[in-house]
Amino acid sequence: MKTLLSLVERNCKLFFRDKGTFFPSLLAPLILLFLFIAFLGNVYRDSIRSIVAGFPISDGAVEGIAAGWLLSSLLAVCAVTIAFTANTIMVQDRATGRAKDLLVSPVQPALVALAYFIATFLVTLMICAVALGAGLIYVGAAGWHLTAEDLCLAVADTVLLTLFGTALSSVVCHFLHSQGGVTGVQAIVSAAYGFLCGAYMPLDSLTDWLKDALMFLPGTYGTGLLHTHLMDGAIGALAGEGIPEALIEGMKDGFDCNLTFFGSAVPEWTSYLVLALAALVLIALYVLLCSVRLRRSGKRKIS
Repeated sequence: MKTLLSLVERNCKLFFRDKGTFFPSLLAPLILLFLFIAFLGNVYRDSIRSIVAGFPISDGAVEGIAAGWLLSSLLAVCAVTIAFTANTIMVQDRATGRAKDLLVSPVQPALVALAYFIATFLVTLMICAVALGAGLIYVGAAGWHLTAEDLCLAVADTVLLTLFGTALSSVVCHFLHSQGGVTGVQAIVSAAYGFLCGAYMPLDSLTDWLKDALMFLPGTYGTGLLHTHLMDGAIGALAGEGIPEALIEGMKDGFDCNLTFFGSAVPEWTSYLVLALAALVLIALYVLLCSVRLRRSGKRKIS
């Protein structure tokens, strides 16, 4: 256990000491939050007002719903994209030859692979915690409608989505052996993931075939959970302003609080199950890939 903790500490320190990687990773969620507020805030506010056109709605309710959407979208993206950045330590060790030094040491190779995984998870979770804190300040300023239960569930969603992002990045980065390779993958994931998981645009605004296709991706369910727990209170508060229940449910559908799979409603527990199973499958695949690599390394040493 001491060896594992030492390796995890070593990987975390290497990440935080690399200022060229750490500071951009820390600032990226804050910059993304600012861009969301500056460029997408009015789009979502106008969408909310168009849905309830003809009914009086306070600016505070509109701001609260928009803030919940922006924060949930930010966390959904960062939990996965930051994991790819945090996994650069594993790729750098291979590129510089430090990985071979670790394998020839008395340390068990399995502990080395596990330490990479845990360090990536912890680093990603720390940065997501900063993003969550900054986002909650914005939500408080815009209009606080979160209950203690909603906040706890949102934290649980972030942790589970971070676990999924860590597992996904660990599998992908397992095949990378250069800094250029991981940089290219980071660029692709950062550009595409937000659209594929429904963070930048509500799934309800997409064509039916694309919406159904994206429901096969686990990240979509994690994004839906965050939307639900960070927006449900603000949307539910509309009932106190005289908005009909049917219209409130329609707004939840439009902002992906109520997910559907080929027309059938997806219960909340199903979203948790899909995301957890996806994370477990990816972790199992990562373990398998590491085992195969270790066997090949052992054969090379014997030969």
